[in-house]
Amino acid sequence: MANLFSEKAKKQRDGVRPLADRFRPSTLNEVVGQTHILGEYDLLRRMITSDTLRSAIFWGPPGTGKTTLAHVIANESTCHVESFNAAMIGVADIRRIIEEARNRIEQNAERTILFLDEIHRFSRSQQDVLLEAVEHGVIILIGATTENPAYTVNNALISRSTLFQLEPLTKQEIETVLRSAISETRGLGSLDITCEDEAIQHWSLVADGDARRALNALEIAVGSCGSNCITLEDAQQSIQKKAVRYDRKGDGHYDHASALIKSIRVNDTDAALYWLATMLEAGEDPRFIARRMSIFASEDIGMADPRAIEQAASAWLIIERVGMPECQLTLSQLVMYLAKAKKSRAVDNAIWQARDAVKNHRTVIAPTDHDPQKLPAITAKYDE
Repeated sequence: MANLFSEKAKKQRDGVRPLADRFRPSTLNEVVGQTHILGEYDLLRRMITSDTLRSAIFWGPPGTGKTTLAHVIANESTCHVESFNAAMIGVADIRRIIEEARNRIEQNAERTILFLDEIHRFSRSQQDVLLEAVEHGVIILIGATTENPAYTVNNALISRSTLFQLEPLTKQEIETVLRSAISETRGLGSLDITCEDEAIQHWSLVADGDARRALNALEIAVGSCGSNCITLEDAQQSIQKKAVRYDRKGDGHYDHASALIKSIRVNDTDAALYWLATMLEAGEDPRFIARRMSIFASEDIGMADPRAIEQAASAWLIIERVGMPECQLTLSQLVMYLAKAKKSRAVDNAIWQARDAVKNHRTVIAPTDHDPQKLPAITAKYDE
């Protein structure tokens, strides 16, 4: 009777699992995307297929397959696997797992894999507990994170692990995932669902590389459209807004600012406006953008167009007084002006040459009368 009840309980649990979870790949050949690390001769595939995996950290945006790879490793490895969300486990649990892992090695040489999802939520002191066990091979640590490990994981733990960076899936890869989910039994194959090509293409574009988001939209459409045929309109209703990939607290914050500045520097107005729009759409503080543009006006334009700094100062003042959404027009005008302006690094070069002279040359006592002959030569050609 116990088996009957457990089978019924399992079916009930499976009945409420989201499509994205039910359709999660269980073998390496079912994984879509990440060909830069899972190619035929690439390191991660070789480590998984040969069952020689060592501690690793998977870093990438949501929906790119970090947890999926951990499940695949668990299915294809001969190791004992322990899986936890880092926010739900404490130091006492970690010490217990390490002790049990040590016992397995001593009793039958069985290795233990510890998968920690969202490892960036694991405190530094908690991470320290793992160091010795990871270093001595008692535990094979698999960590998954959406945050840059350089800022969220102990350096000592990073140095003992292989870092794999996962990339957003391409539009074609998202389409492949969706079509498989519609046709295969472990997905929606038993429901005899059909989807217009335009619907699948819409999900693939708006999901922005996130397979989970695309599968969730598909499941919503199937459950709410009242028909076995999913149209473009159904797809549009099921996924309301494109997910802009942007992390205001991590690398994405500065990567986008860097992309904006580089576009302005090479006079690419279209690219500059695109990156500006991306930052604003993601909810970036317009004052942060104004501050970076003010620095750019002196650093990259300077004496080539002295009006640039006036434009930046005026724009910053308007942004402070007006705010969003209206100040996006002011920011757009400023970005277009700076992108079209002549460029010069003369001011930047001049001050750094002067600072270098102060630091590295013999100290000059301030004279009562200006005597340029006593000062180090500093060259600043304003037409550079």
